[in-house]
Amino acid sequence: MSELPDPKTNRKPDHPVEPLIVRRWSPRAMNSEPLAERELLTLFEAARWAPSAYNEQEWRFLYARRDGPHWPTFFGLLVEANQAWCHRAAALIVVLSHKVFTRNGKPNSVHTFDAGAAFENLALQGTAMGLVVHGMAGFDRDKARTALRVPGDYDIEAMIAVGRPGDPAELPAELREREIPSDRKPVGEIAREGPFAF
Repeated sequence: MSELPDPKTNRKPDHPVEPLIVRRWSPRAMNSEPLAERELLTLFEAARWAPSAYNEQEWRFLYARRDGPHWPTFFGLLVEANQAWCHRAAALIVVLSHKVFTRNGKPNSVHTFDAGAAFENLALQGTAMGLVVHGMAGFDRDKARTALRVPGDYDIEAMIAVGRPGDPAELPAELREREIPSDRKPVGEIAREGPFAF
């Protein structure tokens, strides 16, 4: 298995945080090796423990393994730019969120927020396991709804590519130079006490 670049080379937190948070990033280089079912289930187990409004747990994950019967359908949802590197992923996942509360059918205004929290748990667990976990917006949501028979009371939030680290040299040239952990804006640019003043 290839080693991912060390995020500490490019990332320096301004305030103390858990090292796992800084280590998490979104590489694209994967090596096509499969993941064991227990590894996938561990990722979903981590997502399961995310916080949610009224404990709704409104996230849902549909997935395909690269060696499974659903792979062509999931891979076909991706835009061409993401297909260029996702063909080496071990699994592709579609993230859904239930737009209404199951207890009363009323709109859930934070379903997207909660699904994002579940994704972050999954991503952090993947980082702890030494895996690549890369969330994506570049796919056809309408096609996903039809191909995966997603009911209308669910939003299609994102796709995720998961796999074992690969060799960045095997990425298309334009992606190779981007295969480094990115830095972040200073806290002062994202958080302010009091009213909006950014």
